[in-house]
Amino acid sequence: MQLTSYTDYSLRLLLYLALQPKDKLSSVKQVATIYNISYNHLTKVTYELGKLGLIETIKGRNGGIRLAKAPEEINIGAVVKQTEDNLELVECFNHETNTCILNPVCRLKGVLHEALTAYLRVLEQYTLKDLLTNEDELQALLKLKP
Repeated sequence: MQLTSYTDYSLRLLLYLALQPKDKLSSVKQVATIYNISYNHLTKVTYELGKLGLIETIKGRNGGIRLAKAPEEINIGAVVKQTEDNLELVECFNHETNTCILNPVCRLKGVLHEALTAYLRVLEQYTLKDLLTNEDELQALLKLKP
């Protein structure tokens, strides 16, 4: 299973903001430049994370973005579920569009469903704070420390 770039960028943006001092505002452009990712794509991610209540967006000349919740309140599994538009690993996961003739007797879909459930369960065990245990190294790579 591969996460979409949308989810990848969401997680990276949250990590970046979690590494900032609590009240410091960052810009989408700054984050896009540091990660070398599309500014336009990151703007869409920022908007969605704001709607989800994970980040706070402040408009205006001195505006910017920052976390809206403490890192320990942001669950990684929940973020993945909220930002992935399709967790259907195979066609038969969608009852409306499934055309596989094996569906009535297939055991593979059960195994894949079990694997997906386990994957999400592991992600749900972690918060954003858990991903910051190597904060100094992350800050150095992101050039956040002089």
